[in-house]
Amino acid sequence: MEYGGCKSSRTTGKRKSQEEDGILSFSMDDLNQDVLERLLSWLPTSSFFRLNSVCKRWKSVAASAGFKLACSHIPSRDPWFFMVNPNLNQSIVFDSADRSWRKLHHPPLLEKDSNHNSMPVATSGGLVCFRNLTGNFIICNLVTGSCRELPPLDPTRRSQTLHAIVMNTSLEDSGSYKLVLVSGELPKLSCIVYNSSVGCWEEEIALSKKDDNSLGLDSNDDNAVYFLNKAGNVVATNMQRSPSKQYSSVITNKGGEEIVYFLSSSGKVVVCNLTQKRFFEYPGLLPVYSEYSIDMVECGGEMLVVMLSEFLESASLRVWRYDEEIRSWQQIAAMPPAMSHEWFGRKVDINCVGAGHRILICSNSGELFSYVLCDLVTNEWVELPKCCVNGEAVEFMSAFSFEPRIEASV
Repeated sequence: MEYGGCKSSRTTGKRKSQEEDGILSFSMDDLNQDVLERLLSWLPTSSFFRLNSVCKRWKSVAASAGFKLACSHIPSRDPWFFMVNPNLNQSIVFDSADRSWRKLHHPPLLEKDSNHNSMPVATSGGLVCFRNLTGNFIICNLVTGSCRELPPLDPTRRSQTLHAIVMNTSLEDSGSYKLVLVSGELPKLSCIVYNSSVGCWEEEIALSKKDDNSLGLDSNDDNAVYFLNKAGNVVATNMQRSPSKQYSSVITNKGGEEIVYFLSSSGKVVVCNLTQKRFFEYPGLLPVYSEYSIDMVECGGEMLVVMLSEFLESASLRVWRYDEEIRSWQQIAAMPPAMSHEWFGRKVDINCVGAGHRILICSNSGELFSYVLCDLVTNEWVELPKCCVNGEAVEFMSAFSFEPRIEASV
């Protein structure tokens, strides 16, 4: 991007404006600091990496608290997709704003021996959560490289079977976030929350199973947690080809009601209400012995299920929403048959992530890998270009979406 109008330090402070051919021109140096900070805050986040090299004044703006404050007032940023491949010690993203691949500097804290091969497990706002091999969590801003390791859980808690890891940033305070873990063995589940506002893990909450005759989520209930189990004869040899999707989870917030969803192994959507400290199950989408690959995403504040199945010599990829009123699954989108049919018989596994009204689908098998971006509003399905490093296409197994925000605090 070309940054016009930035003068050298020899330019005087006198305002230079003139009428040339009916067009009013001026120097960016004539703007006061506050106006310049607000103006630059509207640039795409990818421009942040180049501000330091434009001139001394812009370099000082990039490091100023006022610039970060101005950035925080930008309502939303086009999402970046943080891609996961076997080489965990690098950061490659797909920039949806200009539809290009970018390699970021891997955060220094993740380069430490104790954090080597840390796995991304959750995102929210401008933050990405990693889990190292010892089970500790690290919160990162991939744009700025800032990181923070959270206090470790007690050994008893760390030994429990973990089902879901989700993050949620505060709508009122962009500088605070929560990390929610759901663990245990059915029918005994519990959750624990790390609250950045107080800097510690809160008390564990035990969850009991709700009566089957009371299925459905009361619209007045608060703090509900959901998780979706995987079932049937899976299409791929290992349905979770990427270990980062072992805790495939999403979180939504509707009118102050927090809802988490995650993938496990028995074929049901389990709904856990944290306020009532109870959980129940949704019906499965397909018969238990059907062959399919499944994942869940959050789009527009809703949990959606993406499913790839094979039937009558063809492959079909469809997006489903659970209707609380009629208590059944409703199809809301489907990949064009010409695209999904290419996956038939190839034992394809899908790993998906939502961002606004878009879904990124990573498909992998021993024969192919591709990445398709679906727009639920326009029903447009576009295959992304391959990402090449040193002349070779890189295979990614999954992705996480986040808003690239330099002001996001860990």
